[in-house]
Amino acid sequence: MYQSVEDTINMVKEKFPDQHIASVFENCYRDTIEKTIKKEPDGSSFVITGDIPAMWLRDSTCQVRPYLMLTRDDEELADVIEGVIRRQFYCINRDPYANAFNETDNGNCYMHDQTDMKPILWERKYELDSICFPIQLSWLFWKNSSRISHFDEQWKSAIDKIMTVLETEQYHESRSDYRFQRPEHPFPDTLSRDGKGALVKEGIGLVWSGFRPSDDACTYGYLIPSNMLLVVVMGYLAEIADTIYQDKALSDRAAKLSEKVRSAIEKEGVINYYGDRFYAYEVDGFGQYLLMDDSNLPSLLAAPYIGYCSADDPLYSATQKAILSERNPYFYSGKSLTGIGSPHTPAGFVWDISLAMQGLVTSDREEKMRRINEMLHNDGGTGYMHESINCNDSSDYTRPWFSWANAMYCELVLDYLGYGINRTNE
Repeated sequence: MYQSVEDTINMVKEKFPDQHIASVFENCYRDTIEKTIKKEPDGSSFVITGDIPAMWLRDSTCQVRPYLMLTRDDEELADVIEGVIRRQFYCINRDPYANAFNETDNGNCYMHDQTDMKPILWERKYELDSICFPIQLSWLFWKNSSRISHFDEQWKSAIDKIMTVLETEQYHESRSDYRFQRPEHPFPDTLSRDGKGALVKEGIGLVWSGFRPSDDACTYGYLIPSNMLLVVVMGYLAEIADTIYQDKALSDRAAKLSEKVRSAIEKEGVINYYGDRFYAYEVDGFGQYLLMDDSNLPSLLAAPYIGYCSADDPLYSATQKAILSERNPYFYSGKSLTGIGSPHTPAGFVWDISLAMQGLVTSDREEKMRRINEMLHNDGGTGYMHESINCNDSSDYTRPWFSWANAMYCELVLDYLGYGINRTNE
């Protein structure tokens, strides 16, 4: 175990008189670093999600976020997280449309889907957020550790592929060759129209996504939370291009895309609903929209967390009010829990990730502590977090080992103590 991790665990124990909070923090904080990360001979780090033996680009980013603040003073831990970034960009170079990867070219996969599968791929669902999160991690790691060694030729090569995908998927109907079908499986495990997905109006500035961060298919192809994340990470990329690579063409390309997508979100992604204005979850550009939010990140709830807007932005406040109410069909209230669930899990099940996010987007310390205690007292007696929990029975939950949820609990506890992960050491 890394000394900085031990020191952080001891610090949390000292800060909280309620040792139950600290005990569960210790369980969850040890989980990712001890059980899910494997150092590879090439210096990269392979990260499983927990009970699935594959590495998701999104999940692996979120799993290591609570350790970023330690990387300036702990070289060994910094090496491991730099290894995660190296593995992510190696994977993107292999296929920028894939969401989940095997450790080796072993041919393991979730399903034998009809798409351009390769032996390295566990699953090839194109999720816009999956090519955004590794850029976020690269930027945060740079700002926290002061390292730039991960910005190498492999990184730059993957960025070229990412930019090509993003610009292509602004014109999904006419320019994209991506297809995905899972035969004999219903929506949301497959895409309609022979794998092309629901029809969207192209060229409006938004970037198409086949699937959500839940791995469920989008109802409408323009997923607003993922486009919000894209706006932010293109800003990060512009800074990296300027500062690290002195590549003005790439910097301008990223900044232009960020500006164009933000403009499109504010034009196409804001809906009027019985006199109220707020962000839709998905739109198609033709006027159809989806009023909901999902627990997986990015979400509408997480817009301030990912840096798209401030928590007191009026449009965000209206959106938050709507999605934390019965207007959101996946908002559940029961004897044990109240919060956002997902169509990915049974009705009435609230996600730990969304509970943590409610605490992370507020500046109210009492609210943060309420969310910590809510997560803590609904762990089913396991001392760990889960994917989702029956809002009427905390002993009924999905995925007993879900490292991403464990990391979110840790992030919220550290945030409560003033160690915000998005704060840098500059």
